[in-house]
Amino acid sequence: MNKTIFEITKMDCPSEENLIRMKLDGISSIVNLDFDIPNRKLTVFHSGETDQIEKSVLELNLGGKKISTEQTEQTDFKEDANQKKLLWSVLAINFAFFLIEMATGIISKSMGLVADSLDMLADSFVYGISLFAIGGTLTRKKRIAKLAGYFQIILAVIGFIEVLRRFFGTEKLPDFSTMIIVSIFALIANGICLYILQKSKSKEEAHMKASMIFTSNDVIINFGVIVAGLLVNWLSSSKPDLIIGTIVFILVIQGAFRILKLSK
Repeated sequence: MNKTIFEITKMDCPSEENLIRMKLDGISSIVNLDFDIPNRKLTVFHSGETDQIEKSVLELNLGGKKISTEQTEQTDFKEDANQKKLLWSVLAINFAFFLIEMATGIISKSMGLVADSLDMLADSFVYGISLFAIGGTLTRKKRIAKLAGYFQIILAVIGFIEVLRRFFGTEKLPDFSTMIIVSIFALIANGICLYILQKSKSKEEAHMKASMIFTSNDVIINFGVIVAGLLVNWLSSSKPDLIIGTIVFILVIQGAFRILKLSK
């Protein structure tokens, strides 16, 4: 048995963990994957050479780099029996907030909330692919990933077009109070999701949860929408909302391309 450690600099929330799991699924030499999200490390227990594993990790463009490979006598790995239940929980929370933020974004005329709702939907896709493909073939996973990726890109492009229309038009100012309140609840929801997912980890990592939560892209986006709401009120301008919306749409498209890589 060999143990290979990878540093993955862009692995800052559990959605990247699921992407990596799906990418490495099907490599028969892999026995177990151990993720350390706070420290951005992945330990792969496997037999044989690391070439195929390393190639797959690098193809995700998550800043992966092999640190070391060594032999190990460890052969006992405990699988988390609650993994499926945890994935259903975070999927439900993310999809619920996709609906909430999309609805309130349209009502309050906030592109920041609409964009953040698509980011929630992107995470839902990742968890959904993991769930619905459990026990299925690799071909099935790839087909689902392709559909999810293209659908996500289409929604983001529609969002970009709407941003341009509002930028050059005379759209009414977004409701800054709705932006702030809904984003605060979304921030709490993201924190709950991260906590739920970490329940499957060792209690020794409990002290790392706080630092992990505040380095998550999702949490940063939530803060961005809150700041944009404050600037909309202060400047009496819709530009801050359009700027944060554009930034998040770009992140959504980047996430879509990551999902599409799984379909290759």
